[in-house]
Order: sequence, then C-alpha cells, then structure tokens
Amino acid sequence: MRTPEVKAFFDEATFTVSYVVWDSDTGIAAIIDPVLDYDPKSGEITTRSADAILTFVRDNSLKVAYVLETHAHADHLTAAAYLKAKTGGRIGIGARIGDVQKVFRARFNLPDISGEGTEFDDLFEDGATRALGNLTIEVLHTPGHTPACVTYLIGDAAFVGDTIFMPDYGTARTDFPGGDTHALYSSIQRIFALSDHTRLFMCHDYKPAGREHYAWETSVADQRANNIQVHKGISEATFVAMRQARDKTLPPPALLLPSIQINIRAGALPPPESNGVRYLKIPLTVPASSGL
Repeated sequence: MRTPEVKAFFDEATFTVSYVVWDSDTGIAAIIDPVLDYDPKSGEITTRSADAILTFVRDNSLKVAYVLETHAHADHLTAAAYLKAKTGGRIGIGARIGDVQKVFRARFNLPDISGEGTEFDDLFEDGATRALGNLTIEVLHTPGHTPACVTYLIGDAAFVGDTIFMPDYGTARTDFPGGDTHALYSSIQRIFALSDHTRLFMCHDYKPAGREHYAWETSVADQRANNIQVHKGISEATFVAMRQARDKTLPPPALLLPSIQINIRAGALPPPESNGVRYLKIPLTVPASSGL
C-alpha cells in the first residue's frame, strides 16, 4: 500500500486540523478541511490559516488538485472557495450535502442555496475514487454526525472528519439535523474494519483533561482497542444510549450559525446586498407567549 505525505495545520481557535496530502512522486496534492479565520465579535474574515497552507504548497512545489470537505462543518468556516481561487483545486464533498443544504436553506431562508449541492465541483458517492498523482483517493460514506459525512482513504491514511476523535476523547455528536447515532456506530465499525495499521487523521482535538498536548493522528488498531466510547466490545445499544444521553448535555457550537451559512455554499460568502455589504443571518427564537 502506498503511503502519502501528510502535513497537518492546527487552528487552536476552533480546535480544527486541516491537512495537505500529496503524492511524493508527482507533487499532486489535496487540501482537506481548510479553515477560514472569522472573528465573531467583529465579523471580520481573514485568511491567515489558509495562507499558511498556500505558503507550504508553494514552498514544496505542490500542485493542488482537490480541496476536500469531510462534511459541512458547524464549528469553523471553510476556506475552500478561497483556496480554489488560489490553486485551481476542485472542491469535493459527500453527495448527500444537498440534504444538509435543504435543512439550512429553510432555517436561514437562503433562496440562493441550490439544495442539490451544485455549489461544489464534485459530489462523491460511496466508493467513488479519484487519482491523486500515483495515489488513489477512495471515498467512504460515513454518516451519523451529518448525513453527508465522508472519510477519505488515501493509501494508508484515512481522514475521518468528525466521525471519531482521539481515543481518549471519543466520538462525534449526532444531534444536528440529519444526525443518526445508529448510523454513526455503523460508520465507525466500517472504519474499524480497515487495516490495523491504517493511519487515522482527526479533524479536531480538544485536549481532554490529563493530556498536555494536542494530537490528531492515531491508528485503526489504537482506536479499536482504546476509544473510550466505542472500543471493541461496546455494543451498538450501549453506544447509542451513551451518545444520545451525552448529546443532550452539549451546547450548540459557538460558530454554528455563521459557519453553516458559509459552508453549505462551499466557502463562498453570501451575496452582497444593495449597499454592497455581505451579511450573515441570526434566526431568532421568540416565545409565542412573549408578546414581542
């Protein structure tokens, strides 16, 4: 099995790990889950994180063929559109992104969203493959966190998005629209069926109590033996009960409202309004009894 080169970029503000993955023979590369920097207090958007990736790509003479999303993230804005403009890489995501778009198109009243995923260049069905130089990208549909989640298997490396975290942290929440705890368990078992030595790369790390450093790379064997929520021997019923109970205690991600509006557009900003300014929306929940 061929081994791709992997470079991680950690954004501590959102605890997100982005990756550049490339074939050392040809220099053909993919960027996975890139971050667009956003200040929720001022509304300012900057490209510091994405520019660090671009500098690495340039310094290593890499050619970006793809900008890949494991799912429509709810905790950071994607820099996919910016990186496509700078590199020409095609933006790809799981084929069921349209299901996610339809939910949030209605929630935010966004008539410019297609609901069909046409904002993205490539919609990957389960089992889809793409060449990355002399390597092959294989797409595994791994829903549960969202219905559109995918894992990218490239040689001996798998990029699992939010499906699982480091073994001492556990697994993804499933309480977003379209989330499914049973589906998540099945998706994790599919990942666990990969070769023991398959390297697994996380999309986030939150450095749980007792660990002093951030980490984002593990293996199938390590996860199967040691994941605190879903290691070998944990039944589906036990996992589902635990995950659903835990999800009821979790607050919404801090950047949920802004990130979803950008991410279902493949990283494009909302269209400018008549004054030339672009706006994000904040839906209000107003109790009927309030009289407001």
